[in-house]
Amino acid sequence: MLPLFARFIASSKTGRRLKSNGTRIRFGTVKQYRIVHDELKKFSEQKNFPLRMRKWNKLTTREKTAERNYWKRFYRLYTDYLFSIGCFDNYTGTHIKIIRTFFYYVKTELGIDAGDYRSFFYVRNENIPIIVLSNEQLQMLIHDTAFENSLPDFLKRTKDIFVFGCTTALRFSDLMRLTKRNLDQSATAVHIGVRSLKTNTDTRIKLPDYAVAIIEKYAAAKTLLPAISNARLNRNVKLLCERAGWTYEVGKTRERRGVQKKITRNGKCFRFCDLITTHTMRRTAITTLLNLGMTEVMVRKISGHQANSKEFYKYVNFSQPYIDNELDRVYKQLNSGFENNTNETN
Repeated sequence: MLPLFARFIASSKTGRRLKSNGTRIRFGTVKQYRIVHDELKKFSEQKNFPLRMRKWNKLTTREKTAERNYWKRFYRLYTDYLFSIGCFDNYTGTHIKIIRTFFYYVKTELGIDAGDYRSFFYVRNENIPIIVLSNEQLQMLIHDTAFENSLPDFLKRTKDIFVFGCTTALRFSDLMRLTKRNLDQSATAVHIGVRSLKTNTDTRIKLPDYAVAIIEKYAAAKTLLPAISNARLNRNVKLLCERAGWTYEVGKTRERRGVQKKITRNGKCFRFCDLITTHTMRRTAITTLLNLGMTEVMVRKISGHQANSKEFYKYVNFSQPYIDNELDRVYKQLNSGFENNTNETN
């Protein structure tokens, strides 16, 4: 199995294997494939579980039954192994999805019928609460000059990047590669246009005045925003939010086999500032746009999510003000119809 898995990785990396839409597999996806390969190898060695695949059409009826039991046992033992090393449902589910994809590759691209055991591999998902800045918190970062002046230079740069990200809804990878070539300036507006590295979709966003002011600070740089690594920015934004006083406790839970488990650090609850990451920028931007009344279709156009995206609907479900606004609109129409009917009757 492992040599075939290595071949699956190589085929994905070189472009011989493509997505269903004909585009190449992303580098980040190939990296995930390698992680799964290495974890499968460790699992096989530690649990003394040989990983192999057998051709279905060469097996007897008894051997086919044994093979089904082998793959059911593999799924149970491998997921137990992942849980035992501290993994939760989302991470374990990612491994299983990749193994299912590998089975499909073996059958469709290598022409090896190793049996349709993918149906045994259940993929679990978690509903992880989304951590975002409130409108008031974002406004504070944008407009509170006294707070900004109290920050050291490196946190001032962090704040600028964070605010810009919380405005544009761009992923960190797209945000950091913005240059002047991405700007479209006219007499009345400034837009940025970018093609997402992850989804290969094009986005064009009008910038508010405060975002334009941010990029003007760094006009002499090669990129629109100061260069910084994802890891460094993750550390800095936690410190920034701590300096802002957002240190109240926030309960954090994760799931294993669908059972919620409370997560603490050194026996204490996490603080809000501890849970802020670079992805909070994108989540905050999407949630803010929904909260302030922008339609779902327009927000998806900005964020680059596809129609019926499960990931996007996490934001819709989280954004109660958006739901309330939509209900108010419907109720207004219902009330209007009732009032019209009443007037006609009178």
